[in-house]
Amino acid sequence: MKKVVKFGGSSLASAEQFKKVGKIIRQEESRRYVIPSAPGKRFSGDTKVTDMLYSCYHLAIQEENFEKLLSKIRERYQEIIDGLELKLSLDAEFQTIRENFSKKIGRDYAASRGEYLNGIIMANYLGYEFIDAAEVIFFDEKGTFDSEKTNKILSERLERVEKAVIPGFYGSAPDGRVKTFSRGGSDVTGSIVAKAVHADMYENWTDVSGFLIADPRVVKNPKAIDVITYRELRELSYMGASVLHEDAIFPVRKEGIPINIRNTNAPEDKGTLIVEATCRKPRFTITGVAGKKDFASITIEKAMMNSEVGFCKKVLEVFADNQISIEHMPSGIDTMTILVHQDEFEEKEQKVIAGIHRAVEPDFVEMESDLALIAVVGRGMKSTRGTSGRIFSALAHANVNVRMIDQGSSELNIIIGVRNHDFDNAIKAIYDIFVTTQV
Repeated sequence: MKKVVKFGGSSLASAEQFKKVGKIIRQEESRRYVIPSAPGKRFSGDTKVTDMLYSCYHLAIQEENFEKLLSKIRERYQEIIDGLELKLSLDAEFQTIRENFSKKIGRDYAASRGEYLNGIIMANYLGYEFIDAAEVIFFDEKGTFDSEKTNKILSERLERVEKAVIPGFYGSAPDGRVKTFSRGGSDVTGSIVAKAVHADMYENWTDVSGFLIADPRVVKNPKAIDVITYRELRELSYMGASVLHEDAIFPVRKEGIPINIRNTNAPEDKGTLIVEATCRKPRFTITGVAGKKDFASITIEKAMMNSEVGFCKKVLEVFADNQISIEHMPSGIDTMTILVHQDEFEEKEQKVIAGIHRAVEPDFVEMESDLALIAVVGRGMKSTRGTSGRIFSALAHANVNVRMIDQGSSELNIIIGVRNHDFDNAIKAIYDIFVTTQV
């Protein structure tokens, strides 16, 4: 059995955390390929190493003295090395970093050094081979990840290596420069490695025991999700539920490799298993509930609009011309509603309204702001009668006024629009009716 294991920044923030990680890896012989992040916060108010590197490089490009901050970064790593009692020196690496910062080699290079240095320590601590991600993960001239080249070279390299540490978050461009994924990109590296070695499992270790049914900032001690499908995860992630970088799903999904979200600080917890499909019956009717605030709605009304060819296309072109992305679009026979991010829309609202009038000559245009969208997601909803009724009954009981309802044709999710100030009460009411009352 082959497992790829990725550890987040909080899991590798100190020597104490490193020891927990080492114990987890050594517990199973199958945990052969390790993807480390840069050290995260050790305590509340601490600074992540990646943020320190960004600040340090900013001083370098401003041609200010960055030595003091670079020394602090070095101290962070030395603390870990000393705590693990390793005979390891990073002097040469820091000298190279100093020289490259002075040459202003690039912001991506600066950010990537957190993972690079942590990878060297991890490989030394475990006795695994260290493979620089810049040698095996590639981007094209446009800065887009080159999956074909990466998979070919990475597969060939790892075929000859029994156990390896590959730092997360970065690779290299065609000219050899270091190029990073977006923040949280170590998740993506883990997924790419899992695909390359045809892993049986991709374990993603973090500081939570998997995905929770609801946001713990809204619902007190929400229950964890045991098993979730990629489609359900996509719906919840889109609505702001994030434990995993969403680009991390695609490489393993194509290969049918499950992802297991686990907690470094509670390794006995099974966490959440993310799979392509499952016949396992979910514990609750809903898999999860998530949402976002601060949307605006633009409702366009015109008699017989449904028989007017190209009506929707013309409306959407107005938003595209103003470079406003559309979040949701419920419609009726003579009405269509466009939901957009309020802050993105406000400064262009009059241009958009004028554009709509010119494009489709509506009978009426109405706008509303301070709206929140909530997605109730679950494969169990399809086979359960009265799900919508229970949602709206719970919301009515909580005195929440529903501004919009939309159900996808897959019956996997129901989107509900409420006022911003009703957001927390709506999430709590939905969680209570499907989870608290079923426990």
